[in-house]
Amino acid sequence: ITSQWGAGGALLLGVAFLLAGPQIIDLMTTAPEVRETARHYLPWLAIAPLIGVASWMFDGIFIGATLTREMRNAMFVSVTIYIAALGILVPAFGNHGLWAALMVLNATRGLTMARLYPEAEARARA
Repeated sequence: ITSQWGAGGALLLGVAFLLAGPQIIDLMTTAPEVRETARHYLPWLAIAPLIGVASWMFDGIFIGATLTREMRNAMFVSVTIYIAALGILVPAFGNHGLWAALMVLNATRGLTMARLYPEAEARARA
């Protein structure tokens, strides 16, 4: 049920960023150039919670279970893939590539920890 709450919260947060993002940006700056640039990247901010929620939930699980070694190993794989994504996406797409690489990092973190979770849970129960 926690995963359902997390996914629901991520969806609500993403929708809130889409709907209220321009107003939030306007509260943070009065510079027209900054506002325009921030609005340009707002869709990335809106999808970030949806892509990152699994990794953030697994962070809590792994830290709470003191499975830091497994978390470190998952992060090593994720960062390696992130660096490769940076090398490919940033030259091709500029700042959009940077945002895309960040999404790759969060998605990969979620996937690698999900893959390690059953073994980690079995070890925690033993």
